Amino acid sequence: MRYLEEKIFKVLMILSVLLVAFFVFSVIGSILWRGLPELTWQMITEVPQGGFYIGGEGGFLNAIVGSLEIVVASTVIGLFIAIPVVFYLNVYLKPTNWLARVARLAYDVLFGIPSIVYGAFGFTIMVWLGLRASLLGGIIVETLLVVPVLIRSIDEVARNIPRGLLESSYSLGATKLDTIGVVVREIAPAIATATLLAVGRSIGDAAGVMFTAGFSDRIPTHLSDPAATLPLSVFFQLSAPQTSVQDRAYAAAVILTMIVLILSLSGRFIMGKFGKNR
Repeated sequence: MRYLEEKIFKVLMILSVLLVAFFVFSVIGSILWRGLPELTWQMITEVPQGGFYIGGEGGFLNAIVGSLEIVVASTVIGLFIAIPVVFYLNVYLKPTNWLARVARLAYDVLFGIPSIVYGAFGFTIMVWLGLRASLLGGIIVETLLVVPVLIRSIDEVARNIPRGLLESSYSLGATKLDTIGVVVREIAPAIATATLLAVGRSIGDAAGVMFTAGFSDRIPTHLSDPAATLPLSVFFQLSAPQTSVQDRAYAAAVILTMIVLILSLSGRFIMGKFGKNR
């Protein structure tokens, strides 16, 4: 009976893996099938010209640069906020401390809030401050979006660090600040993984930046300039009635997919290096 149960669950696991792989390859395959034939060097090296979104000349370089600027800035700022929070929760506070429990519950709630809610909140703050849609607004709302992702992902690993390791550091005369160096070495792969998750969520977000970053056919050069992003570029082109313009949306989706793929492979390479050096 146990042998039969093992066989059944093994078959179910294999089917689950195949099903997930099928969906992944279906999504990527459909994007490449429609996007690659339309992708040209002009599209990734030029900004939109007159009538681009109704079939005119140009490309979506503005959206590529805008996405990268927002994602890089928000992720770096998010890490500067998230890492000290994780250190405080796991080094300076005891696991049973009420503040640690409340903070973790709050970050779990923030993690599950849809990006459009962050966008609406950011838009409300911008209206209150008299700011217009801009690159700065996009960076702020995406930072709010990725901070819970970073904290939650890094904290899950940091909580599993044996307390004996920290106590051994204290017994050798190290201060809590010195002990942070021990924690960093243990959670370095988690930081890399959390960064990838944050980048993936940020670069694919359309709802948040729609309210706060705006859209522009130009490359933003100042924080006060509106900034285009690849998800919004895909959305606007798919909304066009012309089939040729819709195919361009798939070309933009190819670029977005390639950026995520490159970042994912880079992250795995970095995590591999951390693993070898531990």
